[in-house]
Formats: sequence, C-alpha cells, structure tokens
Amino acid sequence: MTPAPMELTVRPLTGADELGLFCRLPYVLDHELADDLATGRRRPEWMWVALRGDRLVARIAWWTGQDGGAPQFLDFFDLDDTLPEPERGAIGLELLEKASAAVVPAGAVPPEYGRYIPPDWREDPAARDVVEARIRVMEASGARMLVERLRLEWRAGTPVPQDTGRLVFRPVTGREDLVALMTPVMAGTLDAHGQADLASGLSAREAAEKQYDEEFADLRTPQEWWRVAELPDGEPVGFVIPARNNYHPMIAYIGVLPAHRGHGYIDDILAEGTRVLAAQDVERIRASTDVGNVPMAKSFERLGYINFERSFDMVWDQP
Repeated sequence: MTPAPMELTVRPLTGADELGLFCRLPYVLDHELADDLATGRRRPEWMWVALRGDRLVARIAWWTGQDGGAPQFLDFFDLDDTLPEPERGAIGLELLEKASAAVVPAGAVPPEYGRYIPPDWREDPAARDVVEARIRVMEASGARMLVERLRLEWRAGTPVPQDTGRLVFRPVTGREDLVALMTPVMAGTLDAHGQADLASGLSAREAAEKQYDEEFADLRTPQEWWRVAELPDGEPVGFVIPARNNYHPMIAYIGVLPAHRGHGYIDDILAEGTRVLAAQDVERIRASTDVGNVPMAKSFERLGYINFERSFDMVWDQP
C-alpha cells in the first residue's frame, strides 16, 4: 500500500539565510538572487516555498526594480517536475494562490508573470513538459498568455556594424523629444505589450508616456547614449535606446516611424545602438522582440544577434 504523501507546508522565506533552501529547485536566474536581496529588488516575504517535510516541491518569487517599491513582476515559479500530474499542478496552484494573497494587495491586478524558456522548447519533450506545466497552473488561476518573445544576444568578437551614412544620429534631448517619436510608433506597433495598452483604452500618446515612465525613466545609463535617427535634412526616421539595466547592456527599445518603414532603416538604427554599447567594451548586448515581430527579428539576425533563449509573458485582467 502506497503511503499518503506528507502534508504540504506553504510559507515565505524567513530571511536571506534560507536562500539555499529556495535554490533547491533550479532556474536560470538563481545567480541573481543574492544580489537582488541585498539591493532590495527582492524581499524574503516575496519568496515563498512549498515543502513536504524538508523536500522543496515548488517555489515562487516576485521582483521590483526599486528598493522599497511594490512587486512589479512574477519571475520565479518552479515545480518539482518529478511529481506526476495532477499532483504537480495542484501543489503549484496552492502555492500560487496562497503566496499571491499575501504579496499582491487586495483588489490589485497581479503583476505579470514571465519565464525564460529554451529556444527549442516545443521540439524537446522534457522542456515542453516544464513550460506547459507552468502555463496550466497560471491559466487555472485566471491568467492568459500575452506573448512569446525571442531573447537575443550580440557577443564581443562579432563584427560591429558600420555606419552606412544614410542616417544622421543625435542624442535624445529629453522626455518630450522621445515621447513625441514613440507616439506614432506606438500607434502601429507590433509589440504585444503596446497593443495591450492601446486595447485597454490608452491613446497612443498615453501608452508612449506609460512605457517611458515605467521602463526608461530609471535606466542607470546616461540618456546621452539614446539616439534619434534623422534623414540628412533633419526629418526624424526613428530612435534607439541603448542602455544597461541592473544586469546587462541592452537595446531597451527601437522604433521606426510609420512613414519611413519598408526602407531598411531598422538595420541602420539597430547598428547605431549596437555601436554605442560596443564602444563601452561590453561582453554582450541583450535584446528581445516578440515572435510575431518578424521584421525586427530579421534585423537582429542580419546584425549578428543570436537567438539564445525565448520567454513568455502571462497576464491577469482587471478583476
């Protein structure tokens, strides 16, 4: 007779000293946890575990970009994939619901959930099982898939793209300078997050302002790196934001104004952002784009960026 499984204990970490317990299940961001805790981007009370005795069977954690800020992103959700279904899913759902009730303010929309996944996850049965198990739990809690994205990387030693001379580049002069260019780009965006903002009722200008304030205003690197691309007569064509977040040099955002699409300017603009960061002697430059944004993905490929990983984002709608 098979013995009944031990009772499940679901609780937050008691402190940073339990990080070893939390890391008994692996994920690609484990190496960032200690520094995130030290800098306030994570808190022990936002890091929860599900235990059977001393065996870790699931874990979950939220992240914020600022010390003292509210949880902005759910980026850790791991299950013991040796457990069978439906047991694995039931444990994950119990952990998700109990931890969310404690971490997410009552009545608030839960922060977006995102996960990094192998580039070939659909072709690898083991990887597919891991990905789909997490998706099932999130969907059972009311979340829906928003987008799957390509994660890209330019690596030191890759040829630095040359300036073709077709465009002239100048630094962004401030918030209004960039938001004014982001607004027409947002109106015809292929980006799923931008499309979701527009579908929520925001105007293109409001969506651009929201993106600027939430994603770009607090970037650590100087705005002097940000570039506006213009024709020789001064007419704006697009822009690029080469920057660095808390972890990597990156192309934070890139856009071509609708009137200038279809002329290959995206390669020139991406090349300029790459040159700005390569001049800082970086080992790599990270970027991402939605799987459905084929023109952007092809531009990254042409300029030597490698698709090393994918990710997906899931969201909960307004309660």
